[in-house]
Amino acid sequence: MKLLRVGPVGSERPALLDRDGTLRDLSGLITDVDGGLLADDSVLTRVREAAESGELPLLDAEGLRIGAPVGRIGKIVGIGLNYFGHAAEIGAEPPAEPILFLKAADTVVGPDDTVLIPRGSVKTDWEAELGVVIGSTARYLDSAVQGLAHVGGYVLVNDVSEREFQIERGGTWDKGKNCETFTPIGPWLLTADEVPNPQVLDVKLWVNGELQQDGNTSDQIFPVGEVVRYLSHFMTLYPGDVIVTGTPAGVAMGRPEPKPYLRAGDVVEVEIEGLGRQRQEFKGA
Repeated sequence: MKLLRVGPVGSERPALLDRDGTLRDLSGLITDVDGGLLADDSVLTRVREAAESGELPLLDAEGLRIGAPVGRIGKIVGIGLNYFGHAAEIGAEPPAEPILFLKAADTVVGPDDTVLIPRGSVKTDWEAELGVVIGSTARYLDSAVQGLAHVGGYVLVNDVSEREFQIERGGTWDKGKNCETFTPIGPWLLTADEVPNPQVLDVKLWVNGELQQDGNTSDQIFPVGEVVRYLSHFMTLYPGDVIVTGTPAGVAMGRPEPKPYLRAGDVVEVEIEGLGRQRQEFKGA
């Protein structure tokens, strides 16, 4: 299923995109698309049955804002340097273990919302990423197979990053990852049953219409199941938590000087097969 949240910021309502591409209203069945929904198989079954019946009310998509498809996110965990190609382009050795950082849930915006370049920023960068949404509580998992079994769905993410803040200002990466609006997610959450293998997905990103990233999740150093297993030994993962699993080669930081970092007025579009497409205009904060 393709689950969405639509409407004004802070007043989003749950919706579903059916197999014909028609937007349907879910607010009569559920209150939100969140961890509680993903963890409740009986409610998910009712939603599937309602979708298949074709009786869900229609929603007029004209002019309707699409919000982030997951509400009430507890935490966002980022995985750094998780593609062989990305590590190579910045001259880094592939890590022996996953590199972790955290993003605040209040950085999340919708897939087509404006993204703000921080004041004083000269190195705002793009990162197209596969996002994993946890569907059941994960603690001390034993295998990558178990890791995949705890995934509730997948989303498209642009892990916007300020490289000077992240790398040159000391401390942790978090400084360059948590600026306002730095985590566009969506347009929809695709339930895990529709993604039999998350390691075969094309990942693409354009800046002002020019293709910059053209990768595939098969290039991940640590695949999705292993990432979930690994994280479960350092923190408890709860339904609705989001993991952003790294970016393929093609970021501005990996380019020759002068590196093409983002400026006000730039437009970024992101796409992963099956997970839809985003479009963000960048403006000054």
